[in-house]
Amino acid sequence: MKLERREYGGWEDCLFLSNGEAELAVTTAVGPRIIRYGLIGSGNELGEIEEDRGLAGGERWRMYGGHRLWHAPEDAFRTYQPDNGPIEWEEISGGVRTIQPVESRTGIGKEMEITLSPRGSKVSLLHRLTNRGDSPVELAVWAITVMAPGGREFIPQPPPGDALLPNRVIALWPYSRLDDPRLEWGKNYIALRQQNRPDRPFKLGVSNPAGRAAYLRNGHLFIKRHRHQPDAVYPDFGVSFETYTNAVFLEMETLSPLVELGPGASVEHREEWELFADPDLSAEADSGIQSIMKILLQ
Repeated sequence: MKLERREYGGWEDCLFLSNGEAELAVTTAVGPRIIRYGLIGSGNELGEIEEDRGLAGGERWRMYGGHRLWHAPEDAFRTYQPDNGPIEWEEISGGVRTIQPVESRTGIGKEMEITLSPRGSKVSLLHRLTNRGDSPVELAVWAITVMAPGGREFIPQPPPGDALLPNRVIALWPYSRLDDPRLEWGKNYIALRQQNRPDRPFKLGVSNPAGRAAYLRNGHLFIKRHRHQPDAVYPDFGVSFETYTNAVFLEMETLSPLVELGPGASVEHREEWELFADPDLSAEADSGIQSIMKILLQ
């Protein structure tokens, strides 16, 4: 793994991790954010917000794009804490650890350990929240990846079980409609398109026992994996995976179980990413979708 510092998107001193096949770019002027992930010589798989590129400072929360670390459940006061200032970072084996200053309103400290495999495209992300305040806080780690526009997301559904008992949870937000044309209810998957002219946003959450989801765009299949704990308590009616889309981007979001985090205590949540490139990958026919599902679940 090679680590170097250079400019990206108007931000100086971004950290580039590469292995000759894939690369990541991590901002240090703001964040921490993974602002780029892709194959060497190819475009960014992550979505970027054009009007926020290169900006820093100020008290207004900015979207920026890329991959970020939040804590759930979502709340207007505590969730939208600006991450507009510089971070600390240190090199670790195979990658970097990024450390955000403690949030002044919540007392929560955020860290990400980001490592890239010596070969291929596999990325491991360890997200850590620490309570630096004086009182316990109930929260879940919330890892959010903004994907580039124009793709289609696939979320696996669990196999048939006992027909007498329910085997999944699906949560819907007030603005979400079951007849949304971007949404497809497949036999063994849920699919969601990102389109640039919808008349409303859409969000859903699922229990996701498989612990994975995929996003197909221009022959590249991005896979995001996490561990779902079936006996744990999760936010938002009990979902460990959420997705949101609007006219600009689509978000793939994983969550840890809810915990009562005491002063000085930490909670961690791990994700793994992988990228497959095949110009013949397509979701326009059922056979193509089943090929995508086979890659996703292997």
